[in-house]
Amino acid sequence: MRRIGKSFLIYFLGISVLTLGIALTIQSRLGTSPFDALLVGLYRTFGLTIGSWEIVVGSAMVLLNAAALKARPEFSAILTSIITGIGIDLWLFLLGDWLIPNHLLGQTLLVLLGIFLGGTGIAIYLESNFAPNPMDRSMVILTDKTNWSFSKSRAIISIVLVIIAFFFNGAIGVGTLLNALITGVIIQWVRPYVLAILYKRPMQVANNIQ
Repeated sequence: MRRIGKSFLIYFLGISVLTLGIALTIQSRLGTSPFDALLVGLYRTFGLTIGSWEIVVGSAMVLLNAAALKARPEFSAILTSIITGIGIDLWLFLLGDWLIPNHLLGQTLLVLLGIFLGGTGIAIYLESNFAPNPMDRSMVILTDKTNWSFSKSRAIISIVLVIIAFFFNGAIGVGTLLNALITGVIIQWVRPYVLAILYKRPMQVANNIQ
């Protein structure tokens, strides 16, 4: 029971940092990740909130993943979408209009900080092994079905999401490209520090188990 509690705490901390990063990239107005660009586009087109669309799209992906596997839906993955959606809306509400930069330098710093926090949040919550992310699960399924590499599956899904987001006036920009190029590097770079902090392991040990 104690282990489950610790796993959920790590999971919740990771989602909190991730959603702050997502909110900052949205506030930067320079573009978000491909998935978040679609959420912003749906918000601009149909209303509701960006977090609400995270729940809707995430839940739809869970059902599609289940259909692809011919298995029962992973309801824990829907929990991830719900918590992530609530987190995005909460951070956007707290940040409000006061953190929307008007100059390119401020926008650039904000999008870079958002991407860094997003990658860090992913590195943290992945260590919890608590609930899968619908997007990550889709990439794994596509890799298994096609024998493509994980990076190729991720790239294909990202391209599809950007195309769909384009038709819904999504938040596509230089931040979208930076997100696609940098996030994986950040996760790999941050992970040893996450392991060292969460499990009190020496950095050398943490680096060796990557």
